[in-house]
Amino acid sequence: MKHPDDDRELFNRLEAEMADDAVGGFGGEVVNLDKARAARTESTSPTVDPSPASEPSESGDPQARVMVDQKTPAATGPGYLGRLMNAKRRTVVPVWLRSLAELKTATNWVTRHYAHAAGYHALRSPVYALRLAFQSPIGAARFVGSTMRWVADRESAPVRQAAVRREDAAEYLTLSRHRDSRVRLRTLITVLTMFVGLGTALAIYVLAPGWLQTLSVSAVVLALGFNGRRADAPVIHRAVEMPKATKLTSDIVLRALGSLGIPAINQAQGKGRDGFEFTAPITRDGPGWRAEGNLPFGVTVTDVIERRDRLASGLRRPLGCVWPEAVPDEHTGHLVLWVGDQDMSTSRKPKWPLLTNGSVNLFKPVAYGTDQRGRWVEVTLMYIAGIIGAIPRMGKTFLLRLLLLIAALDPRAELHTYDMKGTGDLDPVGNAVSHRHAAGDDDEAIAYALNDFRALREELRRRTKVIRSLPRDICPESKVTSELADKRSLGLHPIVIGVDECQVLFEHPKHKDEFEEIATDLVKRGPATGIVLLLATQRPDAKALPTGISANASARWCLKVMGQLENDMVLGTSAYKRGVRATMFAWGDKGIHYFVGEGSDARIVGSVYVDGPGADSIAARARKAREKAGLLSGHALGEEPETTASAYDLLADLLAVIPAKETKVWSETVVARLAELRPEVYDGWDPEGLTAALKPHGVTTIQVGRRVDGKVVNRRGVDRSHITTAIAERDGKRDAG
Repeated sequence: MKHPDDDRELFNRLEAEMADDAVGGFGGEVVNLDKARAARTESTSPTVDPSPASEPSESGDPQARVMVDQKTPAATGPGYLGRLMNAKRRTVVPVWLRSLAELKTATNWVTRHYAHAAGYHALRSPVYALRLAFQSPIGAARFVGSTMRWVADRESAPVRQAAVRREDAAEYLTLSRHRDSRVRLRTLITVLTMFVGLGTALAIYVLAPGWLQTLSVSAVVLALGFNGRRADAPVIHRAVEMPKATKLTSDIVLRALGSLGIPAINQAQGKGRDGFEFTAPITRDGPGWRAEGNLPFGVTVTDVIERRDRLASGLRRPLGCVWPEAVPDEHTGHLVLWVGDQDMSTSRKPKWPLLTNGSVNLFKPVAYGTDQRGRWVEVTLMYIAGIIGAIPRMGKTFLLRLLLLIAALDPRAELHTYDMKGTGDLDPVGNAVSHRHAAGDDDEAIAYALNDFRALREELRRRTKVIRSLPRDICPESKVTSELADKRSLGLHPIVIGVDECQVLFEHPKHKDEFEEIATDLVKRGPATGIVLLLATQRPDAKALPTGISANASARWCLKVMGQLENDMVLGTSAYKRGVRATMFAWGDKGIHYFVGEGSDARIVGSVYVDGPGADSIAARARKAREKAGLLSGHALGEEPETTASAYDLLADLLAVIPAKETKVWSETVVARLAELRPEVYDGWDPEGLTAALKPHGVTTIQVGRRVDGKVVNRRGVDRSHITTAIAERDGKRDAG
């Protein structure tokens, strides 16, 4: 069978020969067709391969070559049934129709739209009537003039004049006779219509009641007024200004992709190809258009995302309307382009269900924002630790306050709020419902926060003991549930800690190690015990977000950041390479962020905007619910916390349980001895917890080998010399201070 590339190979060879002839001299040469046919026959032979890299044939002739592509059998793809099994079925029922909440939202929007339009025009209907009445004389004149022109057959006058200019008497006479017959017929029709109209008007005047006379006169006047309207002065104005968005077409998409300056796309389009393979029709998707397809080989979605501003220019749309996305379960060159009708940052969002009423169960998802398509995005605040990162003035603090307001609407939740920036943005929540609250970065606020963090660490340990003591049928998964949180006797209610500008704590010159140690423990073990830590910072780096914290946070919100390092610190390692880039957000995209959590891939979300008065109203509602349930406590009641000093010195306790003769001890042995030394502090510690607690002191665990039953067993352990060195360095710094 002839190889499909044989013809191309022949023509390539002929082009090369012609090019050589052109170099050697001027002019062309007639192609020998017999020679060309012979070359074509040779090119189809399986024993000829012009490539020097091919191997000798099986006949043993070193001069004979075998085609590389023909040495192995042709690969066969999956059969029809296999393709059907792997096919992706598109949803029959739209997403908004399957969701009761989205259906209700759409219905409310449509109802409000037409109710607004009806009320708008009903209020202005007298003005519309007066405008039409004033324009009715002009309309009457236009009606009479158009009628006379129709009767006189004015539309055929240019044709007759053309016949006169050509001096064609026969054609002119023919046209004149046709015109005379039309005029007679139209005159008769006009006269009859006038008699019928006047008779009808006289009958209405004599026989009809007054309301029918008024209605008839009004209808005639309004009709004449409508006929007399001017194009630049419409009588009826629009009640709603609809967004004017151009329909997205394949030509527009290809033009925009070609303007990005990506060589592979430009080369393909330069050769007459599209440079983009559409895998689905361009369709409406919410308040916008969706285009989906494959980029050229070697071009990734991230190449398009980092040129989002150029893409928006090519589409002639505002930057906030253009959202290129990657598809997680597809190859990296599969692009989904969503182009909205309106800028996401300025488009009107649906009313937040919790703005004026409603309560929250923190163990269930709660809507806190919308995606590009206007659909609600939910978050579950339990069993997580969260990080919020952004450059200043992008809505980071407002997002943290929104999450804390959601937590406040669960009366069981105990809030600990810290505004280390000191501007009072968290005061609506802190003063109304928080158990502990402080603002500012002065020594008093730092001491207050440190005292509370120490108390939270002790509360974490207490909760682990309570959970461990519960029967398996009551606590089957060894974590706090909504039912357990309802039992006040257990003290397992949700605790939500929110810290704005957390870098103030983790970079404090004196207490940073203790803050990091406690926060790392809360991030790792807190979610299962009902403790949630939310940290927000405008400097997402290794100092502001220690690795032990950032690596274990399961929920991440990243607003606009400036670089790849900050992006990956908040969204996770390699997020930038996967195309999840918060660097693409513009300065006007305030409140818009990437959200990673809820067990799904990164999503672009515009958080609900709650201003100061709105936050006060929600917090007051949350306080009232707490007062009714008898759960208001701490700072919200004006109570001052008891000072809690550091309960132990870990390094000193380690020296106490590791005698000098034991240079290296397994971590399991160390935590057991610590539990015997101070059961109220170390009971429940495990080797991983010991490793995390030692890290802020600059001490790392090592491999320690022990002979057990004649075999060497290696486990993680502690070197006593490392402890003594850390104590010496710490004491030396204190003395120097």
